Amino acid sequence: MKWVTQAQFAGFYAARELGYYEEEGIAIEILPGGPDIGPQQVVAAGGAEFGIDWMGSMLASREQGTGAVNIAQVFQRSGMREIAWADSGIETIEDLRGRVVGVWGFGNQYPLFAALVANGIDPDNPDDITIFNQPFDMVAFLNREIDAAAAMTYNEMAQVLEYVDEDGNFPVYTLDDLNIIDLNEVGTAMLEDLVFANEAWLAEEGNEDIAVRFLRASLRGWTYCRDNQEDCVNWVLAEGSTLGVGHQTWMMNEINKLIWPSPLGIGLLDMELYQQTADIALNYEVIGAEPDEGAVRTDLAQAALDSLMADFPDEDFMGLEWEPLEVAITPNGE
Repeated sequence: MKWVTQAQFAGFYAARELGYYEEEGIAIEILPGGPDIGPQQVVAAGGAEFGIDWMGSMLASREQGTGAVNIAQVFQRSGMREIAWADSGIETIEDLRGRVVGVWGFGNQYPLFAALVANGIDPDNPDDITIFNQPFDMVAFLNREIDAAAAMTYNEMAQVLEYVDEDGNFPVYTLDDLNIIDLNEVGTAMLEDLVFANEAWLAEEGNEDIAVRFLRASLRGWTYCRDNQEDCVNWVLAEGSTLGVGHQTWMMNEINKLIWPSPLGIGLLDMELYQQTADIALNYEVIGAEPDEGAVRTDLAQAALDSLMADFPDEDFMGLEWEPLEVAITPNGE
């Protein structure tokens, strides 16, 4: 996994618990990630056959020689937002000019930087904007030390809404207290969670078939989590998540919003969004050259999807009519 155990990866846990991998003849071990674990390096070293990553970092790792190949695009849209207080006057990217703006480093800053440049704001010019290197929490935002902050819909945004003040008051903030800038709508979002494998491993006899069977099980797991969110949250909690049931329930619902609807079918890559991601990665020197044709493969996910639709004709693998749930925010995500 790209990160620690949480509902961001619920579909894989669901596929294991429901026996989908076993049905495909696969014995599965799911390895959690973390701040000091690079899934690209783990897969390149043979410590795992498949990994979860964001597109930008996967392309960078491939350029560095890991042989990573995107074989399925689970998230169809980005969960990254820039948020500000409703009383700040910040409603658009242009409104960030002259402000103190938080964003994470480690390559996470590029979708925001691309949006700033598109609006004539130089992120490297302190006369235009002050970039605050934001930790992976919302303390500076909650303390109003910065004017705007980066937030994933499924994590940091919930942290703001779950906040309990020193007097025990809750809720302190609601969505009405926030202005939310969606980088998907701005046009500079980069593709996020995908499944990748090693190019050399895929070339070995029989491994493409294993990859298709792995994807069949995994995509079924994600489809189950769309329609059975409570089950999937419980499996994630049982796996040892340190986040509470309230936070995980919010996260599961928000993660589903990033996957569904999948107009091409779950797991298939939108090539226009891929090119947008690759262009931003190239413009900000995340990569040094256009990705080669082998960086992405859609044939394995297509084979998995085609066979799933044939074997389970009553299942919906596009989710065109899916609607998210209304999830109650809980104090501190408990």
